Amino acid sequence: MVITTLCRLVFRVLTAWLTLGVIAPAYALTLDQALTLAEREAPSLAAQAANIRAARSAAIPAGELPDPRLTLGLQNLPLEGDNAWDIDAERMTSQRIGVMQEVPSRAKRQARVELAQSEIALAGAQQAVELLDVQQRTAEAWIATLAVERKLTVFADLHVENRLFARAVDARLASGAALAADSVAPRQEAAVLADAEDALLREEVSTRAQLWRWVGKRADEPLSGGWPRWPVAADEYRNNLQRHPQIQLFDPLTRQAEAQVHGALAEKKADWSWGVDYLRRSREFGDMVSLSVTFDLPVFTASRQDPAIEAERAGLAQVDAQRQDVARRYQLELTDELAEYQRLESTLERSERTLVPLAEEKVELAMADYRAGKGELGAVIRAREQLIAARLRHIDLARDRSLSNARLYFAFGADRP
Repeated sequence: MVITTLCRLVFRVLTAWLTLGVIAPAYALTLDQALTLAEREAPSLAAQAANIRAARSAAIPAGELPDPRLTLGLQNLPLEGDNAWDIDAERMTSQRIGVMQEVPSRAKRQARVELAQSEIALAGAQQAVELLDVQQRTAEAWIATLAVERKLTVFADLHVENRLFARAVDARLASGAALAADSVAPRQEAAVLADAEDALLREEVSTRAQLWRWVGKRADEPLSGGWPRWPVAADEYRNNLQRHPQIQLFDPLTRQAEAQVHGALAEKKADWSWGVDYLRRSREFGDMVSLSVTFDLPVFTASRQDPAIEAERAGLAQVDAQRQDVARRYQLELTDELAEYQRLESTLERSERTLVPLAEEKVELAMADYRAGKGELGAVIRAREQLIAARLRHIDLARDRSLSNARLYFAFGADRP
């Protein structure tokens, strides 16, 4: 009995807390949580991590000698006469077993090590590029979803205002101061609002699907937090330009191209190999041992090695030119993005301080005139349409500013190694 009473008391306390909002009834997804989830769960980042592990494993044997070769055979076996196919009948017949080891030149092995190390560095740079892409796309999806949520909240207010608008029209109709056709206007506006809200709900499905790609099932949760703001420092961004992951990607690409040039130059260095063979003969003949050393003879370098060297050097020059092109492209992108951010910042501030308040004031004045019999319903409708457009445009501006802010921060402002 006491336990039952205690349980009921606890249940009532929890219910009261939930009602008062002390205990949150549902989870909410912040931008920081979304970024953390994306970095931990994005399949593309897992693929890049596997690529790094593969490059590190492949680098282990890069400078090692090739595997030795085991050779087996028969030498000087007779094919004709009474001793045909008899391995013990002839003095020169022997059973051979041997080992041979190829020894590439030190320059070639060093070039292979350099190439393997550049592959590891390239995999790391590609992971940094992918991380930037994941972070930026996650932030963009979160911001786009927040914009839709904000618009849906505006539409909830607009439906309330529409009902108040309908009551004002009904009051004018009841007093005989309005035309019968005026009663249609609030219902028309309500239908237009419903259509626009349906389009927003469809857009929310799309934005949450994009968010789901990065954070999984938590994309269905309501979002928590306002419009993200990161510091915008133009000088710092310009200083960070060369540390952009897409530009830093050319460091290992350059090392890779240089290693390939070194490998082509090393082809002029002669490889060699050695071998030991043990030759077993019949019991009345003594066994023998053979020793051998072989060398490559790169004597036709003008038609073989030299063209390959020139090709690799051209590849190195290509990488350098591509780096300069990408750096200039991101310099242009930074300049344009900074200008766009400043424009959006000014436009958003003007919208918040001037355009939206004026649109609200215009509706209030038009409604006051309409209630007092001084104004027309058409003026009220136009004023309300302008207010709806101003409120939605304000959210679009806030979204676009946050998107521009995110592009600047993740590309040029985030901490780089």
